[in-house]
Amino acid sequence: MVATAATSAFLPIASSASDASAKTPGKLGGSIPSRIDATGIKLKSTASRNLQVKANAHASPKVNGTKVGVMDGLKTEDGVTSSPPPRTFINQLPDWSMLLAAITTIFLAAEKQWMMLDWKPRRPDMLADPFGLGRIVQDGLIFRQNFSIRSYEIGADRTASIETLMNHLQETALNHVKTAGLLGDGFGSTREMCKRNLIWVVSKMQVIVDQYPTWGDVVQVDTWVAASGKNGMRRDWLVRDSNTGDILTRASSVWVMMNKETRRLAKIPDEVREEIGGYFVDSLPVVDEDSRKLPKLNGDNADYVRTGLTPRWSDLDVNQHVNNVKYVGWILESVPLPILETCELAGMTLEYRRECMRDSVLQSLTSVVSNGLGDLASSGKVECQHLLRLEAGAEIVKGRTEWRPKYGNRMESWGELPAGNA
Repeated sequence: MVATAATSAFLPIASSASDASAKTPGKLGGSIPSRIDATGIKLKSTASRNLQVKANAHASPKVNGTKVGVMDGLKTEDGVTSSPPPRTFINQLPDWSMLLAAITTIFLAAEKQWMMLDWKPRRPDMLADPFGLGRIVQDGLIFRQNFSIRSYEIGADRTASIETLMNHLQETALNHVKTAGLLGDGFGSTREMCKRNLIWVVSKMQVIVDQYPTWGDVVQVDTWVAASGKNGMRRDWLVRDSNTGDILTRASSVWVMMNKETRRLAKIPDEVREEIGGYFVDSLPVVDEDSRKLPKLNGDNADYVRTGLTPRWSDLDVNQHVNNVKYVGWILESVPLPILETCELAGMTLEYRRECMRDSVLQSLTSVVSNGLGDLASSGKVECQHLLRLEAGAEIVKGRTEWRPKYGNRMESWGELPAGNA
């Protein structure tokens, strides 16, 4: 019966006009309609026990003493009144999709602003470097790039190796050409050079290392080019600590052109000179030229010789010759172990005589010319002379290196030498 009464409150039952006006005395006093549907129309109950249910019998609201009707339903075209859907918990919830979309938009906008903070140039004349590929500064004449010292770029002394620093120099030189818009199809060659099968080869390199960066340090490398004689180009580098601005390394080099097919040196064509001449800087080298003649070494006057050195496939560059940085590692192969353990490389001068191919077999020769190994613990700088040659005797690279005590400039902060090197 209760179910029947509840159903009748929401589902109106058709009745005659006479039944709609009938009234039944109520048991609680007063006159109570026998039945009311969802629209307020009185209907007679059809229950067996004359159960009378009052549904939607809300009193009509009054405004200033006047009754105001409330629309409980909508009438369709055929005159049938339809009730609005019942209010449930689900359809009363707010539209969460719009709220989530607004929150996502806010977070994306905040993330974009945060990511762009470090991309903004600090000076008006500096181009932005969002991807760490370097940028042009000072009227487009100097190229600048930062490098973070990785864990695999440090040696046993927890400092960057000389090969790491040399790779930074080479990388900035190539990126300079690329960023300036001069790069052709070759490895550092301009468009006019590519038309004539010309490539750059280094003939002399001087490097002065004042201090080696350590793991996690960020170094700032500046490089620029200048004219060197009639058929050469000079490239200089200045390496600083990006946080303190202290100079870590200075380097200067001389480059000449070589025909890629004949492997012979060539003059700089006028078209190439016109192409790169606008980027030359009129300045002195950052390293004073070491004009001392390098003596010739051989198996008789060399103190240390390392034989059987062969290039690997990974040692070749795209020009099919051994990378210049690899020569430095081969030269250090013949340096005596006491020097490597107690000293660090302070400077070097290299003269490149010819290129090394992938099927070459080389020898590394070293001669210690000052401050012998007997008193390295108390001596100052040590100078060595080097020769890298083919087994047949042809010279590849001649060089001179200067070494200083490894922990001499860090004694005040450390207080004592590490146990392994004391």
